[in-house]
Amino acid sequence: MRAPHSPTICAFIAVALLAQTLFAFQSPLSDESLREAYFAGQRHDGSFERLLESHSHHFQAPKTGPYISTVIFVTPFMMAAELSNKQLGNYSAQQAAIDHRNAGEETVRVSVEIQLTDSYGQFISTGPVSSHSGGSATLIERSGDFWKDFEVHISGGEQPLQPAAVQGHANYRCGENGGCFLTGATLQYGFPADAFLSDSANVTVMPPEGDAVTAAFDLSRLR
Repeated sequence: MRAPHSPTICAFIAVALLAQTLFAFQSPLSDESLREAYFAGQRHDGSFERLLESHSHHFQAPKTGPYISTVIFVTPFMMAAELSNKQLGNYSAQQAAIDHRNAGEETVRVSVEIQLTDSYGQFISTGPVSSHSGGSATLIERSGDFWKDFEVHISGGEQPLQPAAVQGHANYRCGENGGCFLTGATLQYGFPADAFLSDSANVTVMPPEGDAVTAAFDLSRLR
């Protein structure tokens, strides 16, 4: 005859099951997951690129306005694989685990890629708004912090979330002659991993011109 579970054991099982449902993706990462992330970054056989693609949402270019091309939801597993992928030389799985622990609290990063277009380009036209105004239009270079004009709203399930950190930088392309021109920007929003308690997340990007876009992520399918 099977002995009944003690209240202590039942409580432990309940807590363990609850902990598994708190996160749609794994956090904190287990030793096994850290090793898997390490090898995903080290193999250089397309594993890391496939992992990155599974965490990315791509959009079609708009008819007018800036091109919000990609939104990436970077989980702790993805971050560990990313760190491993960037290492050159003799980098071991043991060192990867040490680096992960030394990084402190596990976080999630949401990245937004913006590209300039013909209608929203490197230069801004200023001057008369019509042919009747007289004078000529003047072209001025778009500021490198143009990305600050974009609104980004991130939610876990139905719950709006406030990022713990916000970063952004302009992207430039430089030619062989040394000249560089503005091509777009990258925005990054950081959150504690435990901020996402739902199995879904939505990222809505509202540009100063053109239509907003929303990337919907099924977090139960992400590593």
